[in-house]
Amino acid sequence: MSSHQSDSGKASAGNVRRLKELLLQSDNRVCADCGAPDPKWASANIGVFICLKCCGVHRSLGTHISKVLSVTLDEWSDDEVDSMVEVGGNSSANSIYEAFLPEQFSKPSPESSHEQRMKFIRSKYELQEFLKPSLRITSGKSSLQSSFSRKILDSFRSSDSSKSMQEGMVEFIGLLKVKVIKGTNLAIRDMLSSDPYVVLTLGQQVQTQVIRSNLNPVWNEELMLSVPQRYGALKLQVYDHDTFSADDIMGEAEVDLQPLITAAVAFGDAGMFGNIQIGKWLKSHDNALINDSIINIVDGKVKQDVSLKLQNVESGEIDLEVEWMPLEQ
Repeated sequence: MSSHQSDSGKASAGNVRRLKELLLQSDNRVCADCGAPDPKWASANIGVFICLKCCGVHRSLGTHISKVLSVTLDEWSDDEVDSMVEVGGNSSANSIYEAFLPEQFSKPSPESSHEQRMKFIRSKYELQEFLKPSLRITSGKSSLQSSFSRKILDSFRSSDSSKSMQEGMVEFIGLLKVKVIKGTNLAIRDMLSSDPYVVLTLGQQVQTQVIRSNLNPVWNEELMLSVPQRYGALKLQVYDHDTFSADDIMGEAEVDLQPLITAAVAFGDAGMFGNIQIGKWLKSHDNALINDSIINIVDGKVKQDVSLKLQNVESGEIDLEVEWMPLEQ
């Protein structure tokens, strides 16, 4: 019997950790195709981390070309994680997939249109226009995924282009999972409403989806950020999306991470404790808290509920759930 786990199996704890570590490499903190910060998706068979917008294009290519998985929401098999690790990250992958990128060719940017992304991503992965000729696959769909992936991986092995898993990791102490729950009574920036989305900044930036024409949006969207050793406040900004002009800001706030991280580090392995309160971030005149923010261990996880009154705006509140995830988990 094969010792490898099937694609439908769940990755081991060790491989889940390897995937998180791989995501923290500096080259993997931006999308392989457009450079957008903090990609939350990956093509498991190609071996690249990609943003939400590029993810949509990858899905349209079909799983025979790109098998897309969420880094945070989907279950991975050991084989899928092994393939990602073997490629070694976005820089290693792009050194192959963009080896013959024309000098005057412009890659998409985070602001590029869907059509621009589609043209580039199809050229890069489906049509293989930027690959070395010796690596191009001309077989039919049924065999394309396996032969293409195998040939690319053989190229990585022979060129020894895979990076060390430890590269670029020492500057980070953990991960922050932020669930943006909802907004309440947000400011009007269009005629009668707004199209709000939330941007979180902690070194890198991540953002929620846009919710159209809603002053009380419900996102329930999880975003992941890596936490550097010298971390500051988590910055939150709400914007109104505009198609034909610059997006209007709808308020901002900051989350002091020190109470959460200090409490989490002091208690160590949260899995050893029952559901208990371990800390508190107190409301004061110099922060945006609506009420005291309680830090709890819930089902072995350190979590904090945060309700913020948006600053520098006429109205608006945002509710978050923040979870601390140490790297050694």
